[in-house]
Amino acid sequence: MSNFLRKFMLVQDMLSLPTPYNISIWWNWGSILGLLLSVQLVTGIFISMNYTADVLSAFSSVIHNMRDVPGGWFFRSLHANGASLFFIALYIHIGRGLYYQSFLTQPRVWMVGVSIYLICMGTAFLGYVLPWGQMSFWGATVITNLLSALPYWGVNLVQWVWGGFSVGQATLNRFFTLHFLLPFLITLLVLIHLIFLHEKGSTSPLGSLNHINKINFHPYFTIKDMVGFIMIMGMGIALVTFYPNLLGDPENYLKANPMVTPIHIQPEWYFLFAYAILRSIPSKIGGVIALVASIFVLYLLPLGLLKWSVPTAFSPTSQILFWMLVVTFIILTYLGACPVEAPYVYLSIVFTIFYFSLFFLYIISFIL
Repeated sequence: MSNFLRKFMLVQDMLSLPTPYNISIWWNWGSILGLLLSVQLVTGIFISMNYTADVLSAFSSVIHNMRDVPGGWFFRSLHANGASLFFIALYIHIGRGLYYQSFLTQPRVWMVGVSIYLICMGTAFLGYVLPWGQMSFWGATVITNLLSALPYWGVNLVQWVWGGFSVGQATLNRFFTLHFLLPFLITLLVLIHLIFLHEKGSTSPLGSLNHINKINFHPYFTIKDMVGFIMIMGMGIALVTFYPNLLGDPENYLKANPMVTPIHIQPEWYFLFAYAILRSIPSKIGGVIALVASIFVLYLLPLGLLKWSVPTAFSPTSQILFWMLVVTFIILTYLGACPVEAPYVYLSIVFTIFYFSLFFLYIISFIL
């Protein structure tokens, strides 16, 4: 009984979290991410029951799940489109943290959040390989081959990841295992993320952590979260029932063929900005460094922690730089889906320079 009481008190503490009463709809996306993560976990477990991690039957097992298993089409489409919805919510959540400078007031929450983002990217990449379609196979080949850019042990590392001299059965086995296990690590990091968040509570649009302007999370914000849940579930159901293939690559509906290379190899849309940065650097090792730096730059933002930092709400400079960064991100995403030819290559170079320059200026703007 005492354990039950302790759990009940823990839930009560979570629901009574002091929350600024002036937070907007942009704060809903954290809870929406929790909902989408739960959906991905549940649907992933169900579709894994009918998936075969074998290069000869992986593709047909996905088709079997879609056509023959009762409800299989729904769970598989929901899982695939749920990944896109998850990254939409994730980018909005990161954008809200950037705009309102959450990394300054809650650096530990931010650092754990960036780690979650990195692992989510890895998990999504592993999952994209599992259907064993054309883009899955060649995407895995291209991305894992980037490790060969590392000096001395790069080639051996690639072969170790592949489990052989090319992407094959051993690769598919380990990718399936990791894709199944990593979401549980993400769930653990999410709990740590929430624990750190509950130490100080959410920031407000004014960048304040003062408890004077706070009210209980429940029922005032649980109701708003329910509105967000209904909205995102409506979007998910609309995608699954009316446009299930809207966010996928048609090339992936062809079975993997190592003898035929697709004309244009590209990852899923949520990786395209990093892919454009990778392609913009002529040097292979330089491209890999730029690719890694495009994500790890988020870890550097708390270094701008200063007592006299000006909240974005009162800093036109920070606001302009933020929206310029958003536009640059969208353009890089578009360029990543374009062929490797002029003028797209040159535009990728220009906007890659913009991307890193804007992050640097954004940190500097905190004291302007």
